Amino acid sequence: MTALALKNEFLQQMNRLPLTQQCQVLQFARALEMSSPSGASGSSLLSFAGTIPADDLAAMSQAIQEGCEQVDHHEW
Repeated sequence: MTALALKNEFLQQMNRLPLTQQCQVLQFARALEMSSPSGASGSSLLSFAGTIPADDLAAMSQAIQEGCEQVDHHEW
């Protein structure tokens, strides 16, 4: 189905609905648009691969190992 055919079919269906249901469809479409992921694609980030120095990676790994899966009962 082409984009134009999809739009035409959508408009035909919308015209058959009462105004209250048309408003519901519009609200749903707006909610879908807001829930769409945004940000950079993975392929655009590949240029950064390997740019973190090895000693920094080791420090991050150590911090994760020391800090994860531990419960601080006095945190709250």
